[in-house]
Amino acid sequence: MKALVYTAPKTLAWRQEPAPMLPPGECLVRVEAVGICGSDMHAYLGHDERRPAPLILGHEAAGIVVEGPGVGRKVTVNPLATCGECRACRSGRNNLCPSRQILSMAPRQGAFAEFIAIPAENLVDIPPHVSFEQACLAEPLACGWHGVRLGSQALDLPLVEARCLVIGGGAIGLGAALALKAQGAADVTISEANPRRIPALQSAAAFTIASPDEIMSEAPGGYDLVIDGVGFSATRATASRAARPGGVIVHIGLGDASDGLDIRRMTLQEISFIGAYTYTPQDFRDTAAAIFDGRLGSLDWADIRPMEQGAAAFSDILEGRASAPKIILKP
Repeated sequence: MKALVYTAPKTLAWRQEPAPMLPPGECLVRVEAVGICGSDMHAYLGHDERRPAPLILGHEAAGIVVEGPGVGRKVTVNPLATCGECRACRSGRNNLCPSRQILSMAPRQGAFAEFIAIPAENLVDIPPHVSFEQACLAEPLACGWHGVRLGSQALDLPLVEARCLVIGGGAIGLGAALALKAQGAADVTISEANPRRIPALQSAAAFTIASPDEIMSEAPGGYDLVIDGVGFSATRATASRAARPGGVIVHIGLGDASDGLDIRRMTLQEISFIGAYTYTPQDFRDTAAAIFDGRLGSLDWADIRPMEQGAAAFSDILEGRASAPKIILKP
C-alpha cells in the first residue's frame, strides 16, 4: 500500500509500505479521508517520544471496511483501542485504560495510508448523506465533546446560562465551541491568534471571535467555563486569568507541559481544573450522532488535499500558511 511515512523530524515520504496485519476480530479499513492533528505535528517536529520515526502517523480517519466483520460498511473510526477489561474500561472510561493503543503510535501504524487495521467495535456506521470528509472529523470533535461534557458537569450553573471561552480556533478548539452550542451553551467566545482562521470560525456557527490581546484586556474572571484547546504556557495563563471565582477550566490541548497555571489564584478562588484526554466510546458515538443529524453544523470548513501532497500540508501548517482549522488528506 502507499503511505505517508514520518521518517525524521520535518520529513515525510510518500512511499510503498506493507499493508497492516489483521488480528482476529479486527477490520481492514480502506482509508477515504484522514485529518492532520496537532499531535501529528508534534511527532513531525520530533517532539513526541511516543512516536519515533519511522512511523505512519494519522488517526482521524473514515473509510470502508474491506476485510473482517461488516465488509462494505462505510465507517468513521474511533482510533483508541483498549483492553475492555480493566477498571477504567469497565466504568466506561476506556480513554484511561493503562494498556490503550491508538492509531499512529506503536504498535499500531496510523491512517496516513491506504489501509488501517482496527477492532470492529471501534467503528461507527456513516449514513448515506454524510461524506467521509465530514465523518473523519468525529475524532477531533469528540475531544471537544468530551471536554465540554466534563466541564458542564463541574459547573455550578446550567450550561445555557454560562459565559464560555474557548482558547484556540484549531479543530480541537472549534470542536469544543461547536460542542458547547450543541450541548446547550448560548454565549461562546473563541480566542484565536491567527487571522487567517477567522473566516472559517465565523462561518462555522454564531460565535464571538476575539484575539488573545482582547481577552487579556478584559477584567479578570469574566467566564464561567474556559476550555484551553491549545495547551501552551501562555494559554494556561489566559485561562487562569479568565475563569471566574468558582469557575471551571478544562485543559485539552497538549502544546507543552510547563508553566502557565496561576495556582495561587486557582486555590484562593476555588477554580476547578480538569484535564480532558481524548474521549470515551460513548462520547465518540454521541459526537458521530451529532455530526450525522447536523447539530455540529455543515462541517465544510476543512481544507481537503491529496495525501501525496501531505508533506506540503504539514509545511503549510508549520509555517502558518494554513487558513482552515483542519487539513484533511485523501489517499
